[in-house]
Amino acid sequence: MDIKKLQATVIDALEDVKAQDIRVFDTVHLTSMFDRLAIASGTSNRQTKALAASVRDKVKEHGGNIVSIEGEETGEWVLVDLGDMVVHIMQPAIREYYRLEEIWGDKEIKLGAAKRTSKRTAEEVEEAPKKRSRHIAASQTTLDEEPKKPARKTAARKTATKTTATKTAAKTASKTARTPAGKTVKVAAGKTAAPRKTATKRATTRKAAE
Repeated sequence: MDIKKLQATVIDALEDVKAQDIRVFDTVHLTSMFDRLAIASGTSNRQTKALAASVRDKVKEHGGNIVSIEGEETGEWVLVDLGDMVVHIMQPAIREYYRLEEIWGDKEIKLGAAKRTSKRTAEEVEEAPKKRSRHIAASQTTLDEEPKKPARKTAARKTATKTTATKTAAKTASKTARTPAGKTVKVAAGKTAAPRKTATKRATTRKAAE
């Protein structure tokens, strides 16, 4: 279990059974045996035992490991060893006598900050799959759209081809319409000229006869 999640779990377990004067210390710079040390007070043997049981059950519920629990027989001082974190649950008189805060209390972690950090870590873990799924969805959308692009280009080419063919047909029709008109004029002119020459010859012949 992540150390930040572990310390938040321990704090919640102690608060559930109304522990007094909960304090958490960072011990990384002091020892390599554990990273965190928590100290809390219980007003009676029964409460100290209940606090140790709450820590044990809560950590197991969240997937943590319990190395050992010591002092449950008397209940004056119960030690819960969680590997990376050690929890001391003590009655006020015992706590005042041994003063563990003076030994390990060089770097205290505020309880509010510890909880906020744990919540942020949990939210980041939950958001990670969402980001991946959005990325995958976006990739799938892009892949789905890719085959459509050539279809659009093909449609545009077909439209351009049709337009070109229409223009070509229009030009051809225009040329065809103009050509017969020119021929008709020439033919008409030739036919009209022939009778005029014949009439002139007839008139010349008549004058010669007279």
